[in-house]
Amino acid sequence: MLTNDKSYGVQSEQFGMITTEFTKNDFGKDFVWGVASAAFQNEGAWNLDGKGESIWDRFSHKKGKIKSGQNADIACDFYNRYEEDIEILKSLNFNVFRFSFSWSRILPDGTGKINREGLNFYHKVIDKCLEEGIQPWVTLYHWDLPQALEDKGGWTNRDILLWFSEYCNLVTKEFGSKVKHWMVLNEPMGFTGLGYMTGQHAPGRLGMWNFLPAVHHAALCQAQGGRIIRRNVADAVIGTTFSCSSIEPATEKPADIKAAKRVDALLNRLFLEPALGRGYPTQELPFLNKMVKKYVKNGDMERLKFDFDFIGIQNYFRVVVKNALFVPYLFAKEVSPKERNISDLTDMGWEISPKGMYRILKQIAAYPEVRKIIVTENGAAFPDKMAEGQIDDSDRIRFYQEYLRNVLHAKEEGIKVGGYLAWTLTDNFEWAEGFKPRFGLVHIDFKTQKRTLKKSGKWFMEFLQ
Repeated sequence: MLTNDKSYGVQSEQFGMITTEFTKNDFGKDFVWGVASAAFQNEGAWNLDGKGESIWDRFSHKKGKIKSGQNADIACDFYNRYEEDIEILKSLNFNVFRFSFSWSRILPDGTGKINREGLNFYHKVIDKCLEEGIQPWVTLYHWDLPQALEDKGGWTNRDILLWFSEYCNLVTKEFGSKVKHWMVLNEPMGFTGLGYMTGQHAPGRLGMWNFLPAVHHAALCQAQGGRIIRRNVADAVIGTTFSCSSIEPATEKPADIKAAKRVDALLNRLFLEPALGRGYPTQELPFLNKMVKKYVKNGDMERLKFDFDFIGIQNYFRVVVKNALFVPYLFAKEVSPKERNISDLTDMGWEISPKGMYRILKQIAAYPEVRKIIVTENGAAFPDKMAEGQIDDSDRIRFYQEYLRNVLHAKEEGIKVGGYLAWTLTDNFEWAEGFKPRFGLVHIDFKTQKRTLKKSGKWFMEFLQ
């Protein structure tokens, strides 16, 4: 039950947590609080005012690609309702709004012709944030590659270094006087693995022959984007974001422990370590030697490195793995929560594992090259229930309390965690899952676009007061 008390205790015997009360002040006065979002998942207006087609526009219009058969043509209609959503964000007492630019809204063909209406839209979003006292934090690439560039090979084509550089140069010069916090890529392991290896996400390509060049070119763009921001934006604070999970072996058997190390190298280290100047984790993942031999050119290993001001960590669940001889390349397999008799799950089927947040923060902070960590995404999908005239999502409140307690635990141990961005402000289009999973602090009726504050939104409003 919500109260006006600003201290919130957390009870959770299952996770073995020490229950203590904490307040916003415990995180420190310089700790930033915000919400994160993505252009494709929110904006809609997919073909209006000169916007070009993206790979997710194409993918979501293909039969059978989205589980629900839905698309994001309108999504949350943020394109028309951005003022309302930013005002809601302000009312919840957040001070940061992380959003992404749609590359194809700005450059409809990916390169060349500039769509001034697209640039003007983002000027209006940024100006509204500044008017409300909200810091705009921009992600350059959140998975929505222009389809025109995919038609030329997308992330598998090394020319994407030139395409991405042109895009980065344009937007940083255009908005650099007003935007000081920038993130280069969103979860490169996500869009290369799901988009170019398993085919579950746009553009729906399959196979190691697509995955390996996409990985190397994305890693190069990650560092190149950082250099362009540094050159064009005075006093820029530059980061990039990684999907990270605490990886644990199913047993103490040496084979399972080695399997966990391989999965950790793939999910947590593949893009981080090159940026830190450590190269690719080829020792744990020998198949990466094929990539190095075929796609890495002279000077590339140095080009992969960039001194980011912060590393963005996006954590939702832990992964438990066991050795699996018949899984090619990785020889490891996830042991699902169901197989482990775990019942405390989100609507996505993800295990609620707040201690995993603490462990991954500690793991990433152990790299001496990492200056600061920002939790750039964390949240959960749960079914919304009506109770006593309001949307009761108490499970989401519990989720946030337990994960935040572990962020605070890490911070109290001296780990340099500088902020926390909740995923997400409003319910939105959850990629291949469609509109069914609801992650928002604000409910959206997708038929009417009516916004309704959930109990979790009210909790944040009071906690951040």
